[in-house]
Amino acid sequence: MSHGYNGKILHVDLTEGHLSVEEPDEAFFRKYMGGSAMAMYYLLNDMAPGVDPLGPENVLVLALSVLTGTAVSGQSRMTAAAKSPLTGGIGDSQGGGFFPAEMKFAGFDAIVIKGKAEKPVYLWINEGEYELRDASHLWGKITGEAEAALKEELDDNKIEVLQIGPAGEKMVRFAGIFSMSNRANGRTGMGAVMGSKNLKAVVVRGKKRPSVADKARVNQLARWGSSNLADSDIAGLAKYGTAETTGSNQTSGTLPAYNFNSGVFDGWEAIDGTTMYDTILKGAAEGKQDREGRDTCYACTVRCKRVAEIKEGKYKVDPHYGGPEYETTSTFGNYNAIDDLAAIAKANELCNKYGMDSISCGATISWAYEAFNEGKLTLEDTDGLDLTWGNADSMVKLTEKIAKREGFGDVLAEGSARAAEKIGRGTEEYLITFKGQEAPAHMPRVKRSLAVIYATNPFGADHQSSEHDPAIEGDFEFYTDRMAVLGFTEEQETRSLSDEKIRFAMASQHMYSTMDSLNLCQFVYGPAWQLYGPDDMVELVRAVTGWERVNFEELQIVGERRLNMMRMFNAREGIDRKADVVPDKLFKPLKGGVSEGWKLDRDEVEAALDKYFEFCGWDVETGIPTAEKLEELDLGWVVAE
Repeated sequence: MSHGYNGKILHVDLTEGHLSVEEPDEAFFRKYMGGSAMAMYYLLNDMAPGVDPLGPENVLVLALSVLTGTAVSGQSRMTAAAKSPLTGGIGDSQGGGFFPAEMKFAGFDAIVIKGKAEKPVYLWINEGEYELRDASHLWGKITGEAEAALKEELDDNKIEVLQIGPAGEKMVRFAGIFSMSNRANGRTGMGAVMGSKNLKAVVVRGKKRPSVADKARVNQLARWGSSNLADSDIAGLAKYGTAETTGSNQTSGTLPAYNFNSGVFDGWEAIDGTTMYDTILKGAAEGKQDREGRDTCYACTVRCKRVAEIKEGKYKVDPHYGGPEYETTSTFGNYNAIDDLAAIAKANELCNKYGMDSISCGATISWAYEAFNEGKLTLEDTDGLDLTWGNADSMVKLTEKIAKREGFGDVLAEGSARAAEKIGRGTEEYLITFKGQEAPAHMPRVKRSLAVIYATNPFGADHQSSEHDPAIEGDFEFYTDRMAVLGFTEEQETRSLSDEKIRFAMASQHMYSTMDSLNLCQFVYGPAWQLYGPDDMVELVRAVTGWERVNFEELQIVGERRLNMMRMFNAREGIDRKADVVPDKLFKPLKGGVSEGWKLDRDEVEAALDKYFEFCGWDVETGIPTAEKLEELDLGWVVAE
């Protein structure tokens, strides 16, 4: 008897309107575990090289894991993967909420979507039954309106809706896929892929909970998490959200400001997590924000999701669309030298209404702000919007113009790399993109291993693809036990790119890759700044699946397997080491604060990349996995492919 998974994959051909079910064996689920690794299996097998990311030949996979839907914190997450319209390589994104668990309850572990519907449709899955339905009446609606219409149409307020907004319909290249109108599979443009297929939504309803091999052990882990949250590393995250880190990043000079020209921002206190908690969270005026201003995902005790509400003033914000996270307060805030929290919350609301990745959106706007302030863009270019640093009104207006592809917003909807290519005039020097994807709010000039991970990561810069340097540098004493699980027993020099630091980056990347395949929340599980540690992750897999011989080494191999499949996908698309580059901006010195003058060194970065490829078992010249490495990971079929 299988535990933790349904053993069913739904295949959807939108062109033909044909749906079928595949039932892989247990060995398949043990090998890939689900999530991102499972998605890669289907993308490599079902998609030919060289397809147009916005064409019907692209394949979109929505994948759960063997843990999804279990009643324990941090498991209700889903991977969306396809060829990315933003980077041209692999696209991969994770999202949480209640949809992932409900999809498992509805009877399926993954959905593989091909083709393009003749007109807008939505996929309705109810208690194991499935059908495509007309969505013409939903096309053009913002996420909240479409969700409400579907609940009325299906006469069920408990359905979960995964959808695109108008930005996805218009194929904004960094459009995301949203559930609950505020939980995003945000990065790499998966919403644009879904829009290109005329697929408005996937709607699920189910009551069949997955069986677990040892319910008592699962319950024990769940109770432990609830009991220890207040004393854990993420107690502050639970109360103040991810933006609680704004102050510590300011102190360490790692808060990207003025489009990564500085690591400090004088206005940081106005937009940090404590200010948000005290001012704009729902119920804050009555002291009820802990009850009304914090939301959660299925069965999670942490409740870190922000719910913002602003009833008065220039920027009114609807709590239905959640609230900004650290990446959002940074990309719309300090990236643009904006300290107006209400404006940032409004930009976040617009991203969630229209369905856009707030990181790429805010960072693309920041690129435009720098180009404007350096005289490379004019008011004629920007439709009359004044993009002087700190102008919050223009930032909000530009966010909406991007979502609607109006005027200058249509240029920026292509992402900053394509916008710079179109405009020219030297604007390329302001880019902070890796493989065409905008960088999140962490500073590789200071956290140097991020430069290596951002450059080599198959889908571009991603702050949740490895552990950050402090865990093995200044905070090493605090994380000694967890670092030991990864094989590290000695603290490394701050801002170094030593061989041991590169090995740390790779090993933690494998673990984060595993978590993306197990679809575990990286704020709840992991080596640092989490509630549960690596050993707990192993125990959870054993308790849910009954695979008692699973150990940490096997899970690390799952993560390594997933990364190698991603690199091979990119290799098929002609993307190799030549694309593993760091933006020129990061080799220029930072200005202001404790990180004044810090920069990356090209020779040091190139040597670190050599060492990274060597540790990975990839060809150092090309960055492509060797046949020997693929065989070692039981990926011989990829070699043949």
